[in-house]
Amino acid sequence: MKTIASQRKIVVSADGPGLVSQAGGMLLLETLRVTGLGRELSAQLERWRPSRAVHDPGKVIADLALTLALGGDCLADIAMLRAQPEVFGPIASDPTVSRLIDRLAADPVRALRAIRAARAAARQRAWTLAGTGAPGADGELIPIDIDATIVIAHSDKDQAAPTWKKTFGFRPLTVFADHGAGGGGEPLALLLRPGNAGSNTAADHIDATRLAVAQLPKQQRRQVLIRADSGGGTHEFLSWLSRPGRRLSYSIGFTLTEEIQQAILALPQQAWTPAYDAEGQVRPGAWVAELTGLVKLEGWPKGMRLIVRKERPHPGAQLRFTDIDGHRFTCFVTNTRRGQLADLELRHRRRARCEDRIRSAKDTGLRNLPLHDFTQNQIWTEIVALACELIAWMQMLALHETPARRYEPKRLRLRLFAVAARLVRGGRRLRLRLAASWPWAGQLLAAITRLQALPAPT
Repeated sequence: MKTIASQRKIVVSADGPGLVSQAGGMLLLETLRVTGLGRELSAQLERWRPSRAVHDPGKVIADLALTLALGGDCLADIAMLRAQPEVFGPIASDPTVSRLIDRLAADPVRALRAIRAARAAARQRAWTLAGTGAPGADGELIPIDIDATIVIAHSDKDQAAPTWKKTFGFRPLTVFADHGAGGGGEPLALLLRPGNAGSNTAADHIDATRLAVAQLPKQQRRQVLIRADSGGGTHEFLSWLSRPGRRLSYSIGFTLTEEIQQAILALPQQAWTPAYDAEGQVRPGAWVAELTGLVKLEGWPKGMRLIVRKERPHPGAQLRFTDIDGHRFTCFVTNTRRGQLADLELRHRRRARCEDRIRSAKDTGLRNLPLHDFTQNQIWTEIVALACELIAWMQMLALHETPARRYEPKRLRLRLFAVAARLVRGGRRLRLRLAASWPWAGQLLAAITRLQALPAPT
């Protein structure tokens, strides 16, 4: 007969002095300081500060970004920070926050431009502080991944519409800078669109790319590799990318047409070379070949190369009508002239990391747009971008030598942000004492110390 040990009864009381939850939020506060993001937001949003106002609009927006980074998903969740003024400072009331969003949404063009200018300035500072750990610091191209996603709306919000997946909501176009295999990524643009926005809308891809490139430090804006799925494989977008003087590299998915299928069937066996897996090793059952000279590419940009991948579908996979002779084919185009076909194809396939970045953004406020007006939700998506950037910059600056550099928001919150601490006053100083039994207290302490050692912009 098995016995079940009874758990000791715990008596709960609300009388613990000096206790702080979300003590790991110090990581984000220090990131705000060293990147100068808080100061940049204050300077850019000064015009929206009413006379005699107590709260700085820039700090309110920064506090909302902190709220989303810590797990909030609506404006009212800023109360989590308001309950701990010793750590997060004075926090605006809910009506004050709502009125600020309304004022910004009433002038969306200038408001969005101001927030984006603050983000760009802070990004340059963050990448400078990161040194060799920043994207493109090694002289290689910076992968910029473009992809759309669906945000479901559960009420009749402004410009919400049916989506191609037969849901209802919005279809923002996202652009992320990839930090490579050793890191995550950061959003460069979140372009909010109605749910019925098209997949091959070249104008949206151009707008999103313009916004993304403008976010990069000026000295690295020609060091860019634009990656997208076949939604970006349009004449207009590729011609825009290839315009003389733009100097942008690209790797874009391409639709498999009947002409391409015939060219694939005409390829001799020796034209195929083995493809690589995610680790850069030869992958059995997958090959790549070039079709540039076998397909008419009239009207497409000069120097565009067409590359095809052939692979055997995994057991149980459902074949598609484009599958030929029991193999699955995918195509992409690039203007990169050098490099082995297998390397170029692997580089293109790594754009799948964008799905991880989108998932993280949805865990940081993008899963549900909480406001009604479209312009209000545009401001919200910029705050989501700020929150994602705070997390990415914190990991790049403070966790670059640890596995936590690749943690997604959920794991960061459970292990680092949500730790409890006691706030102790003494010797004219405040000391935040972390729980000694917390398994990741040492890692958190080392990360905060590393950030505190960095100078703030002058």
